[in-house]
Amino acid sequence: MTKITLYGHPDSGHACKVALALSLAGIAHETVFVDIWAAPETRPPAFLAASPLAQVPALVLEDAALTQSGAILLEIASRWRVLGGDSPEGLRRGAELLMWEANRIGMCLPQLIEARRPHGDSFPDGAVDWLTGRYETDRENFDRLLGEGPFFHGAAPGLGDCAIWGYVQWLEKAGVTPSASMATWTQRMQALPGMKSAEAFFPQPQTA
Repeated sequence: MTKITLYGHPDSGHACKVALALSLAGIAHETVFVDIWAAPETRPPAFLAASPLAQVPALVLEDAALTQSGAILLEIASRWRVLGGDSPEGLRRGAELLMWEANRIGMCLPQLIEARRPHGDSFPDGAVDWLTGRYETDRENFDRLLGEGPFFHGAAPGLGDCAIWGYVQWLEKAGVTPSASMATWTQRMQALPGMKSAEAFFPQPQTA
């Protein structure tokens, strides 16, 4: 059996995307908590060897070390033929959704979260308003892409749903409101077998 290790942190929506995909697909793996708020050089050596930029997520298989959440999701879907990866159409749909998420809603939401985080990065005047306006456009396009649903891949969730969940799960932290379709989709995602909170996906090690 291939040993699979996922490095991540509960504050990383990108890591949550991969953890959710592995969970929904029923792929056995272990997770390793990486403190993304600590200096990179303090992170586990095995993680640093797998992730040259010292960023989460990193997924380590016996034959490969993978980084960048979108690339990891595509690998999971195609390698195990899950979450839409069992057909060319499903993979194509997933790739389109991954590209949209990365460039649009998956860009503005983490920045809005960071803008509200105590002692977070400072933003130039007007940046938060711009990001909020971008989110409002993305919210409309979320509804268009979801269509009649119930999931972005149709009757069952796919890799696109996992990607979009990464930061849409934290709309309240970002200080924005969902559309009606977004709210019901979020409820469906939360009800999925295999869904966990970010903290449950990446539990922090207990200290003595």
